[in-house]
Amino acid sequence: MVGKPQHITIAFDVMGSDHGPAEVVRGAAQLSLESPHIHALLVGDRPVIDEALAGIKHNGERISVHHAADFVGMDEKPGEALARKPESSVAVAARLVAEGEAHALVSAGNTGAGVLACKRHFQLIPGVRRAALATVYPTRGVRGAKQDPFSLILDVGATVEATAEDLVAFAVMGSAYARIISRNERPKVALLSNGIEPQKGPPRVVEAHQRLSQMTGLNFTGNVEGIDIPRGTADVIVTDGFVGNVCLKMLEGVHDTVMELAQYAYKESLRWRAGLAMLSSGIERLKDITDWEQYGGAPILGFDRIFIKAHGRSKARAIANAGKVAAKAVANELGTAIQEGLAR
Repeated sequence: MVGKPQHITIAFDVMGSDHGPAEVVRGAAQLSLESPHIHALLVGDRPVIDEALAGIKHNGERISVHHAADFVGMDEKPGEALARKPESSVAVAARLVAEGEAHALVSAGNTGAGVLACKRHFQLIPGVRRAALATVYPTRGVRGAKQDPFSLILDVGATVEATAEDLVAFAVMGSAYARIISRNERPKVALLSNGIEPQKGPPRVVEAHQRLSQMTGLNFTGNVEGIDIPRGTADVIVTDGFVGNVCLKMLEGVHDTVMELAQYAYKESLRWRAGLAMLSSGIERLKDITDWEQYGGAPILGFDRIFIKAHGRSKARAIANAGKVAAKAVANELGTAIQEGLAR
């Protein structure tokens, strides 16, 4: 495992995001001005990166560039694309992290390609059979020293079919991440099932419940149902990648629909407009807690190196925040915390 460094280098996969290289470069530039302990290593087409840097304010001492001519597009199949493009920006960035040139990887590009690049270059933490993609979602409650309105759900796509052993590892990894990033000393961990009773759910969930109930170092609170996700009943919700991905897409859809309906009502009816004006502070609060850009990105947990997957639509602020989250995970030795949790 990488020791705790004084200065942290984050490798940014500059290419492949929805908004192109410019937003990623702007985010790294913003980070260079705000965080003196973080160095941004920009991986991508050097002429494109140099041109983008030339037009924006940044601290040149905290930014460097590593050339990678190729990139994996959002619509490409990850395995095929990485085979054709071994020098793509995400593959090169992952390799640089594995070789110790950087401490963590941030990418807003193709999620599958990012996970696969990590699988090829990183090692799984002892005790972890499969990595998990975790993501945050807004809830009614807040938690931790930061009064964080987000909870964590994992897996949401990296491991489609998870065994009981995998679910236990996901619980430990999610708890460690919530403790470090949200400064929540004792996060509540729950299994997602179709009932709160210990015997509810498929055999793997029932077995995972039995195992987690016996782990004294984990604040396991039992099963939760889908209705509990937005309520914030648990700080960390554990499931397999298939169910988690369905839940994630549903939560994103509900948020988008609510905001669209509010905009429609505002335009179509004076009465609705007056009502929405009266509720403006509440609507601003909703915007605040559903603003994924402030959280930065979703971690891929289970590897011996840190990978933060930023949203494909990330703009500069989200990219900068993803870099900060990655640096925080490195500084607080997230991998070591996970390994110790699994050992207990």
